[in-house]
Amino acid sequence: MEIREMTALTLGCAIKSRQVGVREAVKACLDEIEKKDSTLHAFLETDEKKIYDRVKEVENGIKAGKYTGPLAGVPIAVKDNICTRNRKTTCASRILENFIPSYDAEAVRRIESAGMIVMGKTNMDEFAMGSTSETSAYGITRNPWDTEKVPGGSSGGSCAAVGADEVFAALGSDTGGSIRQPASYCGVVGMKPTYGTVSRYGLIAYASSLDQIGPVGKDVSDCAALLEASAGYDAKDSTSVLRKDLQFTRYLRQDLHGVKIGIPKEYLSEGLDEDVKRSLADAVQLMTKNGAVVEFFTLGLVDYVIPAYYIIASAEASSNLARFDGVKYGYRAEEFEGLHDMYKKTRAEGFGEEVRRRILLGSFVLSSGYYDAYYLKALKVKAMIKKAFDDAFLKYDMLIAPAAPSTAPAVGSSLADPLKMYLSDVYTAGVNLAGLPAISVPCGLDSSGMPVGLQFIGDCFQEKKIIQAAYAYEKIRGEFPKAYGKGVK
Repeated sequence: MEIREMTALTLGCAIKSRQVGVREAVKACLDEIEKKDSTLHAFLETDEKKIYDRVKEVENGIKAGKYTGPLAGVPIAVKDNICTRNRKTTCASRILENFIPSYDAEAVRRIESAGMIVMGKTNMDEFAMGSTSETSAYGITRNPWDTEKVPGGSSGGSCAAVGADEVFAALGSDTGGSIRQPASYCGVVGMKPTYGTVSRYGLIAYASSLDQIGPVGKDVSDCAALLEASAGYDAKDSTSVLRKDLQFTRYLRQDLHGVKIGIPKEYLSEGLDEDVKRSLADAVQLMTKNGAVVEFFTLGLVDYVIPAYYIIASAEASSNLARFDGVKYGYRAEEFEGLHDMYKKTRAEGFGEEVRRRILLGSFVLSSGYYDAYYLKALKVKAMIKKAFDDAFLKYDMLIAPAAPSTAPAVGSSLADPLKMYLSDVYTAGVNLAGLPAISVPCGLDSSGMPVGLQFIGDCFQEKKIIQAAYAYEKIRGEFPKAYGKGVK
């Protein structure tokens, strides 16, 4: 088996047994990046000097017994809205084009403490606002299965990098589906943990009540191991939850017998692509044959997910992004008259169109006379959506749903119709509103050979259930085709 074909855990095992060297694994990734990334543009930054300095540190740490975990020596990518000390963190925005943090995000500190090697920062939708990875100020990212298609977003760079075997795993962030949807489009596994499980310290905020860092991997085992390495209580994050059940890899068991699974009928209604529906039906049939009990039910309030999500997320974005004003750090307009004009020109020039659109929407719904009509109402709907999920989990161990209404659309098609792009979050955003965990696993191919993702949704703090079910499904599904950058021309 070539190094690039290994999973993160397989590679970690090979490094531990000295079958593969850390330097050898890193070079294999750099070779793939050099070969493919001029087309894919999954990475915004790779600094070979920093990488090889870290290789020496990890090699010595493994020899000294400092790094003993299953992922020691494994190369990983980090989404560019997650702070990395002495390495650019731009959020794919011009307004932060030269921002170099003086500290690591807690999630980055944890994966480096596990002996992993950060290869670079991945491209994304600007400030994580988008579903295609086309709104980056530094150019679009393309899908490794077909470079005429988008990789999804906003964690498109992380998912494309894993799908193209440029790295073995990655960290992304998920505000309304930003890990699970691109994982579906790129044929990889992506997970959004329960809100508060992974520290948000060092994650540059989009919508603070919804944002969550999560893993991207080649399979469910890799995601479970990476989540185990990155999760944990952090006093620096006021939303961090103290949990004692963070040994996720112990639930990698092939057993679906008696598992009760619910499928919301609303998720199979108008707007769902026939190829996606067929792949979902095939997956249900397979799980039923292997002991799962699958039922259709009415979840309710699904039609209100997108309006509530975009009102709340945009309101929080308008507040969070007010700090980028050209005074303290980041981009500043060169020509202006007075302080007010500097603010105006800096933000107009520094933010892209999609970010400006969401700031304007957020400012509108928070303004006097509209707060009660829109924002307050959206918060009430959010609470009702959480109650609907709570009621469902009284009956079911988990829910399943498509990760997206269709497979990856063509480059340029979604930006021409922003509303269509927003609607692509219809199956994912409710999970964020309710703070739930969910994982997307490849479950089929459409008629054009593009991957389809199946989403397992769990109750709060029940990652163990969806990890076990996803792992069991993955095993009975069998080997899934790989992109291996086949779309790169």
